[in-house]
Amino acid sequence: MTASLDAFRIVRTVADLRAAVRAWRAQGLTVALVPTMGALHAGHLHLVAEGLKRADRVVTSVFVNPTQFAAHEDLGAYPRQQDRDAKLLDQTGCALMFAPTVDEMYAAGAVTRITVGDAETGGPSQGLEGAFRPQMFGGVALVVAKLLNQAQADIAVFGEKDWQQLMVVRRLALDLDIPTEIVGVPTVRDEHGLALSSRNAYLSAEELDVARRLNVILRQAGEKARAGRPIAGAEREAYDAILKAGFDTIDYVAIRRAEDLAAFPSGVIEGDARILTAARIGRTRLIDNMAV
Repeated sequence: MTASLDAFRIVRTVADLRAAVRAWRAQGLTVALVPTMGALHAGHLHLVAEGLKRADRVVTSVFVNPTQFAAHEDLGAYPRQQDRDAKLLDQTGCALMFAPTVDEMYAAGAVTRITVGDAETGGPSQGLEGAFRPQMFGGVALVVAKLLNQAQADIAVFGEKDWQQLMVVRRLALDLDIPTEIVGVPTVRDEHGLALSSRNAYLSAEELDVARRLNVILRQAGEKARAGRPIAGAEREAYDAILKAGFDTIDYVAIRRAEDLAAFPSGVIEGDARILTAARIGRTRLIDNMAV
């Protein structure tokens, strides 16, 4: 976009966020939102760059959302680096970092919850991550709905690494008539193909070597399934290969329809597909997926 950029700002209240967006709107400018939990890396900055291609101003939210963590998960340990995040965003051309407190995002007495599908109705939140982290997508749906309402952006940019989350957000926006366009951006990977993630910082050097084999295994399994191998066999081979590579446990390896994550009823790929996995090494749980 050609509009000259404002000086980078950090705001911490919804009122200040809305005032900034309102001022841009008065100038006829468009707005992109990039929701993050901070600890920014090159993958996040790629999302900001995509937002800058599509809109005049980019708002990046930095908020570690407590409602998507279970009691036993790493909420307290999740990296928080707001000063570093702000410096990185300032260098990208992002106009504003929205960094609210928990109290700002969730007022005392708040009881509203959002469910994007359930066991009876189905939907993209069911199975896979939804089975192993049953609290997560309700928390994601709630915070994303709030951010979309708070920012009133023209577009919101999400990475495809969290494919199931992207499907949940798209369904949420569709079902609730939220006019913000939901944009998915291909996963950014390191030179070895490992999907970039804030949780990669937890990996030791030895664990990092193992983790970098994950994408290769998924790609090989996907190629076999696309060539006609029964999905169950390709999934089983990938499962065994991930353990052999040095991962400790696997929550799932699944090949599903890309658009809704439903299983292929014929047992072979028919149409667009994704292969998805979640596996643990040491104290780190990694997820990845790719088109098949």
